[in-house]
Amino acid sequence: MEETSIQGNRRGRRSRQEILDAAARVMAARGYAGTAMSALVEATGLPKSAIYHHFESKAGLLSEVMARGARAFFDAMREAHREPPVGGSPRERLGWYLQKTGEVFMHHQDFLRLQLVLVMSNEAAEAPHAMQTVMQVRAEGRDYMRLMIASAFSGEGEETAAHVGEQLEHFGMVGFDGSFVSIQTGDRRTMHQHMEQLTQAMALIGEAAVAQWRARPSKPARQRGAR
Repeated sequence: MEETSIQGNRRGRRSRQEILDAAARVMAARGYAGTAMSALVEATGLPKSAIYHHFESKAGLLSEVMARGARAFFDAMREAHREPPVGGSPRERLGWYLQKTGEVFMHHQDFLRLQLVLVMSNEAAEAPHAMQTVMQVRAEGRDYMRLMIASAFSGEGEETAAHVGEQLEHFGMVGFDGSFVSIQTGDRRTMHQHMEQLTQAMALIGEAAVAQWRARPSKPARQRGAR
């Protein structure tokens, strides 16, 4: 009896993962509103009752798809950046970070495609938890981008590097968003090529930000002491 129960639990977990895998693929291709339960039944080979057994609603399914995708995406990011380069110029270090991030993007296309669809539309208004996850992913992505940039410019000093990261975090996000959309439209340019150009642009802006930061007027001694 116990062995039968264990086997049933394993089948249940496998079915749940199969549903999530299929939902991520289908929703990324058709959008949330365009994904009917019948499409998920066809994609999984499981009856509708089995899908509702694991997820109370399509909105609940979307929420779990986004939560699981976010965990996998940031786990992959942390693994990709686990051993950053030592030494080298800010441009070289920044290029390493951006190329590694680009590779992660290409391995998580379904998740990122669905995220962009949800951001650009209001079709998932009935799934507030999923949209909350999307906003959290965007916020965490900006934080991650800021830290990558600051790390690349760490040789300029902690305060300067932090300033450059704050100045460029949104630009970096825009660069990745645009590159990913371009690839989805069939652009012949590869992510590697996009990242090479993004590195050049961000490095130049970063170098200018460093120079501007260093040229700022210093505070009077009295003002500094009053802080």
